[in-house]
Amino acid sequence: MFTGIIEDLGIVTKLDRDQGNLHLTIKSAITQELKIDQSVAHNGICLTVVSINNDTYTVTAIKETIDKTNIGDLMVGDIVNLERAMKLGDRLDGHIVQGHVDQIGFCQSVKEENGSWSYTFDYDDTFGNVTIEKGSITVNGVSLTVVNSEKNKFSVAIIPYTYEHTNFKSLQKGSKINLEFDVLGKYIQKLYQNRL
Repeated sequence: MFTGIIEDLGIVTKLDRDQGNLHLTIKSAITQELKIDQSVAHNGICLTVVSINNDTYTVTAIKETIDKTNIGDLMVGDIVNLERAMKLGDRLDGHIVQGHVDQIGFCQSVKEENGSWSYTFDYDDTFGNVTIEKGSITVNGVSLTVVNSEKNKFSVAIIPYTYEHTNFKSLQKGSKINLEFDVLGKYIQKLYQNRL
């Protein structure tokens, strides 16, 4: 379980493909605090630490994860948003995030708005996922509030701190992003569909 509050930006230092798996080696300031078997969210994708070497650690993504997220598009030198799993008893500063990406989306536009930024994203709505205004959404692992919600797109507003401390500053029109929709909304949607 995660909160969507990014702890660090990691740098991809190595990518190894092994049959259907992708092994990613990440350099991060939090590496020394990690343990093997620990869960860490990478752009919102929960992955298990399998090895640690000095200031880098390695995680493995299986085919299912590669097929449903943007992790297969990463290249050496790319920056990823990192968050360790929340501790029981800690404050929930973002919202409940599972680290299970529902689907990918694409950045439609980025607009600077006098000290903040507005991002609009679209997604395939045939999966049944929805957003609501003032509801929660996770974009590349970042917990955000939906500003504008439409049938298959939504907008979020980014403050300077989030812009500087996440990989949002590298997003541009056409960028592929990981989306995790609000877990409570998903349950309500499922209950509603089952009643019909």
